[in-house]
Amino acid sequence: MPADVDALVLSNDRLSEAYNVVGLAAPSIAAAAQPGQFVMVREDRPGAPLLRRPFSIFEILRDDQGRPTGISLLNKRVGVVTGALYAREPGGRLQCLGPLGRPFSVGTPPAEAWMVAGGVGLAPFATLAEALREQRTPATLYYGGRSASDLFHVDWFERRDIRVVLATEDGSRGEAGLITGPLERHLALLPAAAPLMIHACGPTGMMRAVAQLAQASGRATEVSLEPVMGCGLGGCYSCVVPVRSGPATPSQLVRSCLQGPVFPGHQVAWNELAPAV
Repeated sequence: MPADVDALVLSNDRLSEAYNVVGLAAPSIAAAAQPGQFVMVREDRPGAPLLRRPFSIFEILRDDQGRPTGISLLNKRVGVVTGALYAREPGGRLQCLGPLGRPFSVGTPPAEAWMVAGGVGLAPFATLAEALREQRTPATLYYGGRSASDLFHVDWFERRDIRVVLATEDGSRGEAGLITGPLERHLALLPAAAPLMIHACGPTGMMRAVAQLAQASGRATEVSLEPVMGCGLGGCYSCVVPVRSGPATPSQLVRSCLQGPVFPGHQVAWNELAPAV
């Protein structure tokens, strides 16, 4: 069962004018969290939005003995809730419910794992990178954004022996263009028999392109979808997404907070999926 905690804000690392990472004291959530799961967060103050907002668990915070003490959230300031989270100072508190949702699968050698992130879609991959490292699974992070100002924590992944491939639309860091460019080239060079799982999170168009590239090369994908959520527990049906059990079957709506947010990429009915808000 998820825990509902009154979490102390431990830190607020403002990475830029739009992005920040907030650390929360939530040991019960941290101890139970799996890669790709999320929490529902809200401020408990007069005038705060009533509904919580979902955030992927970014990092598991640990003490000197390695015991889980809390979690961090990667945030991009775009609205009222994300703006409040950007402004939240250490010593404040946030209502935090989790961990929630279906996690990523964690492959083991000789399989490789490729993570494809667009902008704030990096959020679920720190916990996955740690899990892959524990399994000694070779991993690569494909990380793209509009410009260099949208890319963060690259050295964090490199210190954990994750190979990093970067791309920006304006060419200010890494390859110029979309991150799917180097991904497509590297897929073409990979031996057909080499086992690989591709994980993706970011803009809907990017995830759709990744799923299509992977399927064309005979590779499996997992995508972390980001629909609007009202409760995170399946009661409000605000987060339904269309999926298919087979290529010729009609789609059915399922609740992302329960059956997701991680889905096999080939099961998502991409033509019917609304862009993430």
